[in-house]
Amino acid sequence: MSIKISNLSKKFGGFKALSSVNLNIKQGEFVAIVGPSGCGKTTLLRLIAGFEQPTTGYINMQNKTISSKNKLLAPEQRNIGMVFQNFALWPHMSVKEHILFSLKNHNYTAQNLKKNTKERVEEILEIVGLKNFANKMPVELSGGQKQRVSLARAIAPHPALLLMDEPLSSLDIALKMDMRREIQTLHQISKATIIYVTHDQGIAMAMADKIVVMNEGKIEQIGKPKDIYTKPKTEFVASFIGKANLVPGKWEKFNEFVPQFASHLSWINNDIAETFHQNNIFPVRPEEFHIKNNKNGIPAEIKNVLYQGKEIHYTVSVFAKEWEIHSNQLNKYQIGDKVSLHYDLEHANIKGKRIIL
Repeated sequence: MSIKISNLSKKFGGFKALSSVNLNIKQGEFVAIVGPSGCGKTTLLRLIAGFEQPTTGYINMQNKTISSKNKLLAPEQRNIGMVFQNFALWPHMSVKEHILFSLKNHNYTAQNLKKNTKERVEEILEIVGLKNFANKMPVELSGGQKQRVSLARAIAPHPALLLMDEPLSSLDIALKMDMRREIQTLHQISKATIIYVTHDQGIAMAMADKIVVMNEGKIEQIGKPKDIYTKPKTEFVASFIGKANLVPGKWEKFNEFVPQFASHLSWINNDIAETFHQNNIFPVRPEEFHIKNNKNGIPAEIKNVLYQGKEIHYTVSVFAKEWEIHSNQLNKYQIGDKVSLHYDLEHANIKGKRIIL
């Protein structure tokens, strides 16, 4: 299912939850909508589902208007499946009965599926790995199993659009990893368009074809995960996705930046967005900084050390500002160590001369 959202706004009384949202989603795309709490992402999902009506603007599905100020097509008329954060399972129904209910009551279930419900239920149970739990009740299931039931119920009638609202937020880390793989597999099998709302940037980066970053009711940036990460267009996107360190300084040329705390340095990068040039800021990802013992870079002090297995996460103080650095374990530093920070060595110079470490 293809979706076009144009100039969409939503007010609740005097509060504007969404402002002039424009978004195009292609057939079969996996789109993740990310942002902090209160940014409007769940409101946008509810508008797409038909649970809310726009204040202005419209939503088209397959070139037909299904939501506007003057029109609201009911959720059951939209050929969608929904996966909720809290599972939303009926306590009196078994796993098999949840799937069967969806097949019988979804308005867009194909006739061949309705005629072969037993085979379809078995197929879905196999897909979600619950074949041996068909007759179990929700109270007998773990959190991960309950979420699989929720997924199974949503995909059973083969909806054209699958909406997911923070479906993994209540699961532990190991289960999240497993469910991420299962959702990706389900997407490959079903070929459905998926809109996935989350505040977890890691989930979005790992699973989505396209990411929509929202803040304060507006879209900050839309793009592929790699582009969102490596080419943020705003300070918010740089900070929220990957937690970039925003280094103050001065852009002396189109691609040459001199950091405020080390005027003897110049950093070269051709891919920094215009917003950063205007504000004289250079975004540096935690893994792009290198910690050394020499004095050629930006002077800093180690304030915190977090061991993360394959790497170490450092918090460093730079003239009362705190930055995050992710480093390998070749060199280990302690709290209180005086160090020198160097931007990605392929782009760093000392006033025109390549840095030698």
